[in-house]
Amino acid sequence: MTRSGASERVARLLSLVPWVAARGSASVEEICRRFAIDADQLLRDLDTVSMVGLYPYTPDVLIELYVEDGQVHITLPQAFDRPLQLTPEQAVALVAAGSSLLAVPGADPHGPLARGLAKLSGAVGGAGQANLEVRLGEVNPDVLGVLQAGLRQHRQVDIDYYAYGRDTHTRRVIDPYRVTSDEGQWYASAWCHLAGDERLFRLDRISSAELLDTTFSPPADLPAESVFSPSADDPRVVIELDPDARWVAEQYPVEAVEETSDGRLRATLAVSAHPWLERLLLRLGPSARVVVGSRDLRQAGHQAARRILARYGGPESG
Repeated sequence: MTRSGASERVARLLSLVPWVAARGSASVEEICRRFAIDADQLLRDLDTVSMVGLYPYTPDVLIELYVEDGQVHITLPQAFDRPLQLTPEQAVALVAAGSSLLAVPGADPHGPLARGLAKLSGAVGGAGQANLEVRLGEVNPDVLGVLQAGLRQHRQVDIDYYAYGRDTHTRRVIDPYRVTSDEGQWYASAWCHLAGDERLFRLDRISSAELLDTTFSPPADLPAESVFSPSADDPRVVIELDPDARWVAEQYPVEAVEETSDGRLRATLAVSAHPWLERLLLRLGPSARVVVGSRDLRQAGHQAARRILARYGGPESG
């Protein structure tokens, strides 16, 4: 069984516990099917839940949980019914966090969490849930379901994938190790048989996925969770950013940042694919310049702009 990351487990438990508690009990099979996990992972999660409660962590303030005859029974302590005294800022933060949990697969859109958020939203007025939308990526639910099934059953998956950085469509067979979300996007960490190496795939770029009969053995130690892991062979560039483009240093995995005397930033980035750098430079326009890098990387933005102009009948140089 592959081990899920801590953040993924916490998000799942925050949806799973109130869902079971609202019913009093649910079968192991039903819980596993709803939250896309297997029985071993569920039991490990429940071991953690059994130690959750309030200070001083005496039995009367711990979550009551036991498994009997294939049924999971969960009862929340009475202390959880105590009304909270929240500031408006805390209430809005709680609505945002709760809304993100409702976006987790398996969460009940009409359960106690949803009802509680609706009440809290009404209490904070216009800043509440009605004006707040949380999405964890625009993912085809069929693709997500196939990958989660491959993860649970250790079966290979055939995917049609668009590699944004290289601007290419490829068909690949992968061994899914982990399915998780990060910064509003869903990702699958997997062994890619086409690349012959571990890769991270964004699920919204998978147009189709087919569960295969062939199985695989997941590694004992999963690769660390990371959205982008550059290799030592990837070329590096230093991009000088105007003040209005400083966001690049916050949204992209930069390896070094230096501030100049005139308020600009010089950010060092790994370039895993030339088309990715072209898109970034086109997006930044005159607010960014590659000041260190090979000649073709320094000219990447200009070359991409010329191709676009030529396509639409404009001048090819400038």
